[in-house]
Formats: sequence, C-alpha cells, structure tokens
Amino acid sequence: MFFIESERLRLIPLTHEQLQLIQADRQTMELSLGLNPSSMLIDPLYQHEIDDAMINFWLPKTLEHAEQYQWYTSWEIILKSTNTVIGGMGFGGEPNEKGEVETGYMIDGTHHNKGYATEALKSIIQWAFGHEKVQAITVRTYADNLPSRKMMDKCGFALVDDTDRLLTYRLKRPTS
Repeated sequence: MFFIESERLRLIPLTHEQLQLIQADRQTMELSLGLNPSSMLIDPLYQHEIDDAMINFWLPKTLEHAEQYQWYTSWEIILKSTNTVIGGMGFGGEPNEKGEVETGYMIDGTHHNKGYATEALKSIIQWAFGHEKVQAITVRTYADNLPSRKMMDKCGFALVDDTDRLLTYRLKRPTS
C-alpha cells in the first residue's frame, strides 16, 4: 500500500476498490486498512462536495486512470498517534499542459486548529513537486475561511484571484 508520512500524519491515496468500500461503509474501509474506526465531524457543505466528488470524479476517474489514481482520488489523512482518519485531501487530476494541479482538503471539525491541515498540505506539496511535470499547485478557498487563508500564507502560496469571494492561491515550484 502506497502512502506518504509526516511527523504526525500518514496520507493514504485510496484506490478505486477502497473508494467503493468507503462509499458502502466507511468503517469497513478503515478496518481494511488496519485503521481504528473514525467518527468524523464534517461540515454539511463539505459533505455535499465529498459526496459529489465520489460519484462524479473519484470513482470514474480512478477506474479510468488506474495507474495514476493518486491524482484522481481522496487521500485519507490519518493521525498516527490514534491510527484514525481525521480528514481528507486530493487533487483535481494530473498536471495540465502548464504543469498545474489543484488540491483541496478537509479536516474533521474536532481536529481544527492543531496544525494538521498545514502539515498534510506541506506533505502533499512535497509529493507533488517530486513529479517533474508539476510546476505549480493551486488551492481555492472562500474569502471568509480565515484559517484556510492563514494556512496558504504559512505554506508560501500567493493570492492570484478573487472571483465572487472564492479566492485562488498558487504555489510555484521552488527553484534550486
């Protein structure tokens, strides 16, 4: 099983089969990965986005791009100290013709303000920039989401667009 790790977290990109399991029953999928079952507190807005992504993106795209599934799936964010899922993140597909990828993330409400999202984002940034084709990473967040905006600053992202209170941040590949 492929995963990446940071000091406190393990990030596991779910395969098509694991996505099917999670769609049927999250606890079954978590147990299949050797995790302790979670009871995540997810904002209804994000739950709607997750449900939509499952049906319209993750499941069809991981089937279509089985060899490159990491770019098309949900990555479970696991807190190593408890071996439980505390959130998720992912990409909107492989790098486009400009070498850009978009990422997004969600942390369980009971784990906010502990630096987990920042740690997970830094880990996935490092993984993405390990692929030569990736030249920039973008993130979109709502203007009123101050914790997310602060995290963009901590991770070195620059604000590049503000359309209808939806902000777009970009991080360019570091030059050596």
